[in-house]
Amino acid sequence: MISGGNLYAVAKAMAPLYTAMALGYISVKYLRAFTPDQCAGINHFVALYALPLLIFRMVASNNPYTMSGRLLAADTLQKIILLAILFAWAYWANKRQKKSPPSASSSTPLQWVVTIFSLASLPNTIIMGVPLLGGMYGSMSAGLMVQIVVLQFCIWYNLVIFLYEYMAAKRAVLAKVHQVLPARVREQTSKTEVAMQEKESSTEATQTQNEVCVTIIEAPELATSEDETSETEIPKTSVQVTEKVPDQHVHEETPVAVKVVVSMAMKKLLKIPNTYASFLGLLWSLMASKVGIKLPEIVDDSLAIVSTTAVGLSMFTAGTFLARQTQFIPCGYSKAILSILVRFIIGPLLMAITSFAMGLHGTLLHIAIVQAALPLAVSSFVYAEEYKLHADIMSTGIIIGNFVSLPFTIMYYILTGL
Repeated sequence: MISGGNLYAVAKAMAPLYTAMALGYISVKYLRAFTPDQCAGINHFVALYALPLLIFRMVASNNPYTMSGRLLAADTLQKIILLAILFAWAYWANKRQKKSPPSASSSTPLQWVVTIFSLASLPNTIIMGVPLLGGMYGSMSAGLMVQIVVLQFCIWYNLVIFLYEYMAAKRAVLAKVHQVLPARVREQTSKTEVAMQEKESSTEATQTQNEVCVTIIEAPELATSEDETSETEIPKTSVQVTEKVPDQHVHEETPVAVKVVVSMAMKKLLKIPNTYASFLGLLWSLMASKVGIKLPEIVDDSLAIVSTTAVGLSMFTAGTFLARQTQFIPCGYSKAILSILVRFIIGPLLMAITSFAMGLHGTLLHIAIVQAALPLAVSSFVYAEEYKLHADIMSTGIIIGNFVSLPFTIMYYILTGL
């Protein structure tokens, strides 16, 4: 049962998070200590250095030979089922968008896939999970939390980053195509108008409607992100443009080759420190656990001095982001409610289904369900802010989620114990 001391341990774990976030909020809102570019620089430091080093230390310190296979299988199945549902919905939504194209400011289905997946299946297992579940189920839960977060770092965060890079690469290709397109269209249109005038003078036609097909065989090089200064080579692709001359309206169809975009995203993913941190940490843990060695203290301390800043600075940047918004709930109340339902209802429900399917029972089953109701991981906001995609929803999920998570986890704790 949860005692007063256990609740104090949870409050003790939450207080530093909100202290860092409040400091970030006050620094920007009232003290004007940081500009938006400086705030982005802090977030970039966390994404590029602090989080990868934290990932390496967490993965490297885990013993992969003692991990709970059934718990990890249930966690993996939960995410696979969720992704299957989300991608099926995205496919259906894309079909609908072809009939009625969305506005330029609206989010694409794939963007919502990444956001909902992060909200539903990436909980804050270490900072919140260890003290809270430790009070509920004892010290054994701490090791299980580490196992779940290792799987998140090695597989699921890399998948999320790949999808971010895929969308960034696709936007970059389309942006460059739209830059090249108008000049080609104008050149071809002028030639067509001359031909039309000659035809009208010879045939005395009153109305003529021509279609012009322009094929762009090769697009120049471009960067895959606005913040990226290096250039990435784009393989050959094709773009078709149909223009009806009398109306001067241009209808564009840009079937960007999936292989081109995937190739660009994979190349970028291989340059991101998170990828190397997770797999180098896994490689070290496999070797170190087998022969019984540890990282030299001088190396571990050198990594720790930077990695320990990851969580604090992540919450600090969440505070600076909130301070730059026009309202306290930047995503709006409807999206805030949606994020709460996804995080605390859909995630645990799916985890319960997959845990039963994997044959989990007793305390292990209870831990699997309750940990799925923990608040959103702070690193999810860091990546959302880094790629400028639904950071408002992620920040709201963290701020509100940390407050409402305790009642939800206690509710699931009671329900699983019935």
